[in-house]
Amino acid sequence: MTSNPVNSENMKLEVVVLPVADVDRSKDFYKTLGWRLDADFVVSENFRVVQFTPPGSEASIIFGQRTSSAAPGSVQGLYLIVYDIEAARAELVDRGVEVSEVFHAINGVFPYAGTEGRVPGSDPERRDYASYASFSDPDGNGWVLQEVKTRLPGR
Repeated sequence: MTSNPVNSENMKLEVVVLPVADVDRSKDFYKTLGWRLDADFVVSENFRVVQFTPPGSEASIIFGQRTSSAAPGSVQGLYLIVYDIEAARAELVDRGVEVSEVFHAINGVFPYAGTEGRVPGSDPERRDYASYASFSDPDGNGWVLQEVKTRLPGR
């Protein structure tokens, strides 16, 4: 029996597991974002899996009871690509989510971890991949909105 070589064209990020402290609180939060609830499996009183997918995304998030050994809120830098950063931020604010103001990176390339090096407002040249806003879920897992109108070639 021969095995097929790994075909990198078929490697797709499908799921990101988020560590959370309170499954129902997290479920309510991600519903508030307007994300699609794909599953809520209660396997036993000690094991539960909840899956959500952001609008337009092929990748999903999973959280629940005993789905991660990481500390709740320890996942940072989860990027959501949006066409219009101001409109995406406004929609989340309208849904009751606390979202940072739009910012760009002082280094002009990529924001530092945390809030260091943030310059208020969109990128002055409105370059793709250069304007951001951020928010966290109730446990502190960190999300970043990034504006991209035209993707780089090959994306």
